[in-house]
Amino acid sequence: MEYLDSTALAGNLFFKNQLIHVIEYLWKAAFVFYYQTSTQAEAWESKRLQLILECKSSSVAPGMRGSATLPKLTPQERKPVDTCARYLLNNAKYLKYDDYLKAGFPMATGVIEGACRHLIKDRMDITGARWTMRGAEGVLPLGSLYISGDWDEYWQFHLQQEHKPNHLALYSSGIPLMKQVLKARCSTTPPPLPIPV
Repeated sequence: MEYLDSTALAGNLFFKNQLIHVIEYLWKAAFVFYYQTSTQAEAWESKRLQLILECKSSSVAPGMRGSATLPKLTPQERKPVDTCARYLLNNAKYLKYDDYLKAGFPMATGVIEGACRHLIKDRMDITGARWTMRGAEGVLPLGSLYISGDWDEYWQFHLQQEHKPNHLALYSSGIPLMKQVLKARCSTTPPPLPIPV
């Protein structure tokens, strides 16, 4: 039987590099070239984000560095641009957003990353834990219900659903055990037996 570790499961469910981080780096780089309130900064960031979503992060990084070199910015002034470019190049293999979007995957945010850590890693990455995919898929929804505060409502629903096939059908025409007792009960008069002569 194949067992999973929490990092493998988390990697299958959420992207390792969040789009929100990419956007933050892009905005910081845009503010090197434009004022924070300018529409040019927004256009600059949007254009590069579009290219990254099209899986062209490797071409965005050198272009940004080139743009920072032309105006002869100091190393300190161009630091956000270099940081963003380095992030894009170092994480290019994870920034396959075009594939993620085609597959219908949601883009992860910091909220999702925190939930992933809280729900999956904290529960499944405990010492000695070994999980199969089936076991993990069974326990994670229950943990999610508990953490979200919906456990009591879910449990009432669960009991109602279990009652239908397991009890309602059996008792629809009375209590089965009582019917069996009534059929099996002994008569007070003895059965007619042939008496040998």
